[in-house]
Amino acid sequence: MRFANVVVFGAALPPLASAANFVRGNRVSEDTFKYDIEKCTDEKPCSLYLIRSRDKLPREGLLANNGETIEKQAGTGFTARIQNVPSGTYIFQATGGEDGKTTTTTQFTHGDIVFASDIFCHGIFSQDVSQDDFLSPGVHYGFVQFWFYSARNKGTVVDENFNGAIDNNDCPEFGDSCYVCPHSELYVTIQVWAGSKPLTVPVQTAYKPFRSERKWNEWLELPITYKSLPANSCLAITIWDLSPTGGKHAIGHAIPFGGTTLPMFDTDNQIQKGRQKCLVHRHKHADGRDNSTTPALVTEKKKASLRNGGGPLVDKDAEELDRMEKLFKKHEMGEIPRVDWLDQMVFRSFEKKGLQAAKSSMKMLQRQRALNGDNNGDHASDTDDDGLNDGRPNSSAFLLNVELPRFDFPVVFADHEYDPPPISALQPLSASQGTLPLHQPQVQFGPGINAMGESSDGFGVRLIKVYDPEVGQRDNPAEAKHRRLFRSSHRHGILDKDLKPNAKVRDELNLIMAYSPTHVLSPEEADLVWKFRYHLTRDKRALTKFVKSVNWSDQSESKQAIQVLGRWTEIDVDDALELLGPSFDNPAVRSYAVDRLRKADDHELLLYLLQLVQALKYEHISADSDQESIQDSSLACFLIQRAAANFMLGNYFYWYLMVECDDHSPEQGVDNRNIYRKVAYDFMTELVKQPSGTEDRKTLLRQAEMIAILSKVAADIKSSGESIAKKTDRLKHFLADPKNELLTFDPPLAMPLDPAIKITGIAPDQVAVFKSSLNPIKCTFKTTSGGTYPIIFKLGDDLRQDQLVIQIITLMDQLLQKENLDLKLSPYKILATSTTAGASQFVQSQSLSAIVSKYRTNPALAYLRHHNPDDRQPLGVRQETLDTYIKSCAGYCVITYILGVGDRHLDNLLLAPDGHFFHADFGFILGRDPKPFAPLMKLSKEMVECMGGMNSEQYNRFKQYCFLAYTALRKSSNLILNLFSLMLHANIPDIRLEPDKAVMKVRERFHLELSEEEAIVYFGNVIEGTLTAFAPVVIDKLHEWAQALRA
Repeated sequence: MRFANVVVFGAALPPLASAANFVRGNRVSEDTFKYDIEKCTDEKPCSLYLIRSRDKLPREGLLANNGETIEKQAGTGFTARIQNVPSGTYIFQATGGEDGKTTTTTQFTHGDIVFASDIFCHGIFSQDVSQDDFLSPGVHYGFVQFWFYSARNKGTVVDENFNGAIDNNDCPEFGDSCYVCPHSELYVTIQVWAGSKPLTVPVQTAYKPFRSERKWNEWLELPITYKSLPANSCLAITIWDLSPTGGKHAIGHAIPFGGTTLPMFDTDNQIQKGRQKCLVHRHKHADGRDNSTTPALVTEKKKASLRNGGGPLVDKDAEELDRMEKLFKKHEMGEIPRVDWLDQMVFRSFEKKGLQAAKSSMKMLQRQRALNGDNNGDHASDTDDDGLNDGRPNSSAFLLNVELPRFDFPVVFADHEYDPPPISALQPLSASQGTLPLHQPQVQFGPGINAMGESSDGFGVRLIKVYDPEVGQRDNPAEAKHRRLFRSSHRHGILDKDLKPNAKVRDELNLIMAYSPTHVLSPEEADLVWKFRYHLTRDKRALTKFVKSVNWSDQSESKQAIQVLGRWTEIDVDDALELLGPSFDNPAVRSYAVDRLRKADDHELLLYLLQLVQALKYEHISADSDQESIQDSSLACFLIQRAAANFMLGNYFYWYLMVECDDHSPEQGVDNRNIYRKVAYDFMTELVKQPSGTEDRKTLLRQAEMIAILSKVAADIKSSGESIAKKTDRLKHFLADPKNELLTFDPPLAMPLDPAIKITGIAPDQVAVFKSSLNPIKCTFKTTSGGTYPIIFKLGDDLRQDQLVIQIITLMDQLLQKENLDLKLSPYKILATSTTAGASQFVQSQSLSAIVSKYRTNPALAYLRHHNPDDRQPLGVRQETLDTYIKSCAGYCVITYILGVGDRHLDNLLLAPDGHFFHADFGFILGRDPKPFAPLMKLSKEMVECMGGMNSEQYNRFKQYCFLAYTALRKSSNLILNLFSLMLHANIPDIRLEPDKAVMKVRERFHLELSEEEAIVYFGNVIEGTLTAFAPVVIDKLHEWAQALRA
């Protein structure tokens, strides 16, 4: 980047010739210089010399007496002298600029000693006048506003920086400001800072001997590109002077004359351009830290603090002058159209404003002195440390003009802010994770992160959120080097093919093979798996560990790993599902997993279909590409082909895709929605190619029409505001109307919840509206077999979490039955048709709350005895019914414990007449519960009393079933954990809250670190602790009272 002309000016810079009779200097001591000021009087006239020369010899200009106007054409320089000034106020007028006609006036009073500093700092009378000559504040298009410094007092001032110059009587010092020696060799250093750290080395201006002005007129190029600048980057600019004796803050013989820090981007994130006026903080290095003590610009907050907290009074004219200066800058950069005649009028108006500002500043200065009780004090009492008056540079302040490159178009900072990953979720980065576009982790900052802090000068600044790359470092360079060295010796595998582990190593490998999918391999364990990879090809459990041990960024190692995959023993489905997760993105690995799924039948595939649809997010599918992207995704092709060939799979596959296409939440993202839309389109295209594909496609469209009609009527009923009875009548009339096409279906329609059921229409007389906030409706469909299929349709609720829980319960029931353990589970059908609607199967049953209110003594047993009496049995209930009740209680107790189902009360514990016990309403899972002191599982007193009490044989059987179910499901823990891993980005409410902890919460419930015997003892303690806990009893009673009040 280029850095432009640098000009320093201010009231403290002296003329290059003495001011005639105004000032005489006398040396008092070694380090003191005294200034004797002779005032002008009527008896003793004075002369004022105004000098502007480009050589050492000043040239005399025209003489003006008693306020006469000086007019002179532009030249190399001139000297103006005014003599015999009588008492009174006069105006000095100078002509210069581009047109040689525009005048600038400056007022001074008899007795004042006036140094027209800007005249000596700017070449407005140079031979070739251009805009580059007018870089100071008040200089705009050919005229200059003079800032004068007036001093009446005489005194003694010492400047520690210029002792050597004082000894030679070369450097006078006056008032509060230190005058720089006219021949001092000032230079400027510039450095880019960001985040309180320097980004570049300092760049210094070239040597230049100064004669009449402090103007470098030099472009500096900084060693950094614009695109590399952070948003908080700034320029730290320091002006240096040379001192033979050194001094405070000196670096060698260089002493900081002053410093300023200019931000590179403005408040709109546009890069600064054009001329910049920077305040110079005297005797300070430029501070490039975030809370800079040398800001180039005075913030509005500091101005307000100066005004309201003891600072000078508000100068309205000065504020107006600043505002006009900003407008002139826009005009100069072409942002405001130029109109010559109008510009001249504005320039003259600006002249008058400058005079008013000068008068106002003097009056305010006198008023401030009067308020401070110091009529003769120096100027230090009127300004702050930086020479600010009302937040505006006063006459003793130093300003630095910087010219930055200009561009035809705004240059705007644009970047994506990546949140730091949570430390708890950090894992060693495998190469297969390298390019996967995952969702950004959710980061919650503590309170006060956006509050205002305290800077060193007492003014608050916003705290900076810093991302430390060392926190959460995913790869250690030393370990990476060690891995490369170790694997280089086993790269070609010539000797590795015959390696056999000894007994000790074999035990270590067996321990590694037993790790759960969530376990992270250490570098030593990964090296061990890689070393004995050929030996482990006979162990199907070792494949996922081997894939995790491979450095997929190493092409040679990756190529060899793919070759080894073909020699591996066929893996189980749970391992294949793990390879389709977000941690594996290598196409060869994912294709290998899909090849294993091809061997699964449709019934088994249906158990994992919900997760396989979610796994499409991790495939390399471009939403904007053509058909080739789908063909490159082995999983997408596989699912489309199998779903098109089997309508049962196709039905659920279609509705799973529709829900994802309907998800407009920020977590889903536009890219994922487009991917699912493309897969849905390709599925429909493939479906019509099948023999019955055309009819199947029509069936899916008819299902969608039926769901749309039910959604409409549900919305109308919900918003009607009528009583439940009137809402029910409205629903009956709507469904009975033939125009709505729900009374009969011809041909019969496959039920979306269960395509095996064919429905012929709806029974209007068997509908109902439930009394709740969402007013779900119950619809009963007639089937081709002559029976009915009742459902509950709900609008306004996301059923995807309930759908996931029911799917896991169905899977667990299948796993238990494979272990010859039938616990009589009855997971009802449920299907989410969109993100805000869905249907669930209605199972004829009663809640334990209703049963308790009807039967006072041992209510659950009384209910079963009423529907299944048998006087020959000890409890008066048919043995088959009681067995069903005990088994289903055990099964649901274990499953709800593993899934962490919360908000359990007697209203969502249901009991069917045939003894089937089950849970409903899974709004809280993974340990979440709206009530405090929630138990680990729900086992109420009413449930145990139905078994005959805690000392009965049936209760002991219940515990035995619990132990068998828990140990059986622990054996399939990898499959369950992998299914939850695939659902991390499925926008499930309770998973979305803490996606990095969701799988770990399920894993904790399995307690895989315990042996089978220890796990049985632990689960027995859980059962006993639940029954003896007092809090659940109180919570159930409070819930009962709350429901009674609502009724």
